[in-house]
Amino acid sequence: MSRLYSFIAVTLVAALLGGLAIFVFTDQGNDRFASCRTSKIAGGKATIGGPFTLLDRNGKTVTDKDVITKPSLIYFGYTYCPDVCPMDNARNAQASELLKKMGYDVQPVFISIDPERDTPAVVGEFADAFGAGMVGLTGSPEQVKAASRAYKTYYRKNGEGEDYLMDHSTFTYLVLPKYGFVDFFRRDIPAKDMARTVACFIDKS
Repeated sequence: MSRLYSFIAVTLVAALLGGLAIFVFTDQGNDRFASCRTSKIAGGKATIGGPFTLLDRNGKTVTDKDVITKPSLIYFGYTYCPDVCPMDNARNAQASELLKKMGYDVQPVFISIDPERDTPAVVGEFADAFGAGMVGLTGSPEQVKAASRAYKTYYRKNGEGEDYLMDHSTFTYLVLPKYGFVDFFRRDIPAKDMARTVACFIDKS
């Protein structure tokens, strides 16, 4: 009998207005991280993640290879966000600090989906506010769109004028340098639980 493959389709829905469905088909029989997972993604080849080219806080062009040199918690949001983004990034920074105390080097990464307002300097200042060595990235509209598509995130401008808002998905993605995307975290997961799960993935990598 040929080897049995089990495929799971997971649909992620954006937390704000509407959402983008993401279907991840995986091979459960070859998942070294199975014991670490809290999500329903079962490992193997995922359709989430991939190459990107963006701008760092100094306006320098960087790629995913430049940024993801260590385990990373990647979040797509915007600096003008009134509450969700600050809370989510604070949680990610806290998880990174907890991991540091546990002996793990993990960086939180913030990628803006609002290039119209979020210049390199703005995202750099935003990242600094959370500490934990957070990396802030932005880019041209085309660069941001490509990065968003790679991670299957959703965003849409809502309103006009200087005070417009951005509807967007609110997942945090765990990415390992050797393995790429391995899991995601919803915004209701506490920092200590996130840290425990991330440590498990690193130990298994």
